[in-house]
Amino acid sequence: MPRHIAIVEDEPLIRANYVEALTRLGFEVRGHASRQVAQAAFAQRMPDLVIIDVGLGDEPEGGFELCRTLRTQAPTLPILFLTARDSDFDVISGLRLGADDYLAKDVSLHQLAARINALLRRMDALRQPVRADSIIEQGPLKLEAERMRVTWNDLDVPLTVTEFWMVHTLVRFPGHVKSRDQLMRDAQVVVDDATITSHIKRIRKKFIAIDPAFDAIDTVHGAGYRWTSRP
Repeated sequence: MPRHIAIVEDEPLIRANYVEALTRLGFEVRGHASRQVAQAAFAQRMPDLVIIDVGLGDEPEGGFELCRTLRTQAPTLPILFLTARDSDFDVISGLRLGADDYLAKDVSLHQLAARINALLRRMDALRQPVRADSIIEQGPLKLEAERMRVTWNDLDVPLTVTEFWMVHTLVRFPGHVKSRDQLMRDAQVVVDDATITSHIKRIRKKFIAIDPAFDAIDTVHGAGYRWTSRP
């Protein structure tokens, strides 16, 4: 059966375009124009993945409110923000509410599809036994590649798909400097250097929220970043 994707977007033309494009890719897609309409639909059937705009009609932060509600109702539901609101403040707000990824509306359909498939693969992997050779352990860090899961001191680090692959790139070769281009390529994103820097800042903040003493990601000025294993 095709995966069921819900798109919550108040602009009719944009909503219709995404519904059509993702339907062509083989998904079952339903579009919803407001938070209230979406919540009524989800009460009848929860989708496999939800794509949400932040501003919904007369609710400037209706998407954030919907994300908060969905996260309490379905803790493992993949949630992806797709919005023109792409300031650091908005991105961090969305991720703190429990979104799995946060993309700007100028993202290509190819990249959007890659993110959707990555999130769905992660959900499938969470239901499967973990292979020992897919696990990387570095001190208090444990990374399960198949499940796209990272823990620090046995506590889950809520990384987005993009953030996960950046951490994966760093921890596979601790001590090796990885350039911004390498991080961008492994995370399958095409962004500027400032955006990579913002991702790294958010990754650090998520680890520090669990362990205030976290300092395993070093900035190598003019070169990139490296993971440093410390006792």
